[in-house]
Amino acid sequence: MSVTELSAPTGQRRRLAIGVGGATVLLAALDAYVVVGVLTDILDALHIATNRLEKVTPVVTGFLLGYIAGMPLLGSLSDRFGRRAVLIWCLVGFAAGSALTAASGDSIWLLTGGRTVQGLAGGALLPVTLALAGDLWAERRRAGVLGVVGAAQELGSVLGPLYGVGVAALLGSWRGIFWLNLPLAAVAIALVWVALPKAAATAKTPVDVVGGLLLAGTLGAAVVALYNPDPERAVLPPWGWWALAGAGLGAVLFAGWEARARTRLIDLRGARPRPFFAALGASFCAGAALMVTLVDVELVAQTLLGRSGVQGTLVLTRFLVALPVGAVLGGWLVARLGERVVAVTGLVVAAAGYVLIAGWPADVLSRQYLGLLPRLDTDLVIAGFGLGLVIGPLSSAILRSTPPAQHGVASSAVVVARMMGMLIGVAALTAWGLHRFHELTAKLNFPLVFGKAPDEQRRLLDAYKEALQAALRTEYREIFIATAVICAVGALCSVLLPGRVKA
Repeated sequence: MSVTELSAPTGQRRRLAIGVGGATVLLAALDAYVVVGVLTDILDALHIATNRLEKVTPVVTGFLLGYIAGMPLLGSLSDRFGRRAVLIWCLVGFAAGSALTAASGDSIWLLTGGRTVQGLAGGALLPVTLALAGDLWAERRRAGVLGVVGAAQELGSVLGPLYGVGVAALLGSWRGIFWLNLPLAAVAIALVWVALPKAAATAKTPVDVVGGLLLAGTLGAAVVALYNPDPERAVLPPWGWWALAGAGLGAVLFAGWEARARTRLIDLRGARPRPFFAALGASFCAGAALMVTLVDVELVAQTLLGRSGVQGTLVLTRFLVALPVGAVLGGWLVARLGERVVAVTGLVVAAAGYVLIAGWPADVLSRQYLGLLPRLDTDLVIAGFGLGLVIGPLSSAILRSTPPAQHGVASSAVVVARMMGMLIGVAALTAWGLHRFHELTAKLNFPLVFGKAPDEQRRLLDAYKEALQAALRTEYREIFIATAVICAVGALCSVLLPGRVKA
């Protein structure tokens, strides 16, 4: 059965196929964020002190690196071998990585390896499902479907931290989260087998394995360069410049290979370069803003607002709930206004939200707009809603810019750009922010209160605490201003996207 034949019958078959694909996207998205709520439990299990958080960072970055490194290659495989076959094998790999993570014992390297395998397999589920939407729906009708698939991805970010906390509490251990993935993956495999046809391939060319490995090595070197276990001394680690040089060399080798190879991992022949690269640039900026928010809003809640880990996650949900709402509305608006208007509007709204967040006063919890709307909640919703709006138009633009035979790799490219923005954005801004905090507190010494009167002790300690809080507020304000600038750059990229589809 061909793709055309699959789309010919009733819409019920198409909705079933895309619904199952969306469910697999949600499964992988949950695991992308699931460790956020149980990170302290993982630290305890590995006997790592809570003030040495950098030692467990590879558990997070390993998943993200696997997620982005495998997307172009696996997306291309779905063009060659069909959506169903790739989805099934990725779910098998996801289950294997989950089992390795759960059975890792006290080994940080086995845990990181399991998470990396999870990310590598789970990373393909989103672009393959987006490509499936491109296969099954005509251009004018697919934007809303893309928005729904994007909402499934964002729903994972909303539910992931809370899902992890809930499952860990129910099963008595954080490892239960990953053991539970095995039956969930088995059910997903059965549903994919039933809902999708065996033959859904659109291309018969070989797969560019060399290009995929070169790209993965380049991305890995970039991630290693931006991982700094001691950001107080410098923004980059001692090996940072060498790793960046390696990433640059890898990029040159990848570009040279792609220029000469008969089979290309990212084949732009037949694509329209301007909207294609504009969508990638906007996606990179949106990803950077998203990940900075996920990390730093929770840190603000814990360090400035006095919230616990779970309570900090609840503060973040204001932002996360607005994301899928914006994604669904953005997909609906694209068919009426075009990709350019929706994407530019979304990124401008997000930039405004980050400017508001950057201006949070010390008593933000008691502040309101018009005496009715809580300021903290409103600002987070504005930023989340704006970023959600861009998901549908960017996916739609990338598919409009490429021929059907490259939909899988094109969908992979826009998601890779977004995930690279997440990795590089959070690594660069967080490392810079921590280094900046060290500069602001370099001359601040803990007060010597021994032998002083109780009132004087309290005064000195309160002054010290206030100085720390002021340094933190400065650090976060500068980070969120930088995030607003990133969104503005994304909006400029989005100006080059296509306009409304003419009837």
